[in-house]
Amino acid sequence: MLYLTLKQLRYFEALARHSHFGRAADACAISQPAMSVQIKDLEENLGSELFERSARQVRLTSFGEEFAARVRDILRSVDELEDLARASRERLVGRLRIGVIPTVAPYLLPTIIGNLTRLHDGLDIHVRETQTQKLIHELGEGRLDTAIVALPVSEPSLTEVALFEENFVLVRPGEDAGKPVPDREMLREMRLLLLEEGHCFREQALSFCNLHSARPRELLDGSSLSTLVQMVGAGIGVTLIPEMAVPVETLSASVSVARFKSPQPSRTIGMIWRKASPLADQLMQISEVVRQSAEALRGQSGVMPHRS
Repeated sequence: MLYLTLKQLRYFEALARHSHFGRAADACAISQPAMSVQIKDLEENLGSELFERSARQVRLTSFGEEFAARVRDILRSVDELEDLARASRERLVGRLRIGVIPTVAPYLLPTIIGNLTRLHDGLDIHVRETQTQKLIHELGEGRLDTAIVALPVSEPSLTEVALFEENFVLVRPGEDAGKPVPDREMLREMRLLLLEEGHCFREQALSFCNLHSARPRELLDGSSLSTLVQMVGAGIGVTLIPEMAVPVETLSASVSVARFKSPQPSRTIGMIWRKASPLADQLMQISEVVRQSAEALRGQSGVMPHRS
């Protein structure tokens, strides 16, 4: 008789996702030998190998690929049963898995987490910071409950709730503080520093500068807003950043900040979650906490988002 445990399935899913015993074991908070034993027991129980093992890589077999697709469905259903039980309670408790894009996380997360833990003392918050497309994928697989992203994402299976809008500002070297603010055409002739491929903020900045159809004189990429601002401070070029990043990123850099003339470039920040999520009502309540956190941060810094 075939006997599988949820623990084995979760370990298998982690190894299939990470393709590395050490990283999978860390994700499951167990030792690597324990992970190896569980996977070996699972394979012996099934009578088929799930992974091809080499010195450098762990890869799913063809049977493992088929098995992985079914396991993801099973684990997602189990998680939804857990969510259904949590949704029946009067207040939200237990694990809450939140994804956040990198151009929001460092600036807004501390306030959000502080407010959530104060209002929901039984909440165990897990944060995942990565790019929008990865967050959408992990939401679809049930590995996240919700995500804070720039809207729209236009995914039919997801609920989108707009929370606030914020403008982009121009960051340039400190000695340029008194110069006129360049318009879009002028920006196209400057050395523009932007986030690397995959960041939605990069696409929004390119759209404002109309650079999809025409290349600037020179375009340089950075891995974070911090890197971009420090590069500007070193005199390498200019960049655009969201208003919420200004107090943090310009604190230790020799740069000046300027606002564009209307209409200013902007973005809408919101929350997304699966339409089928049993936690939809609770997530709507959490979205209001996120909105209020953004408004509080705006009041403290003098810059930040406008209510959507």
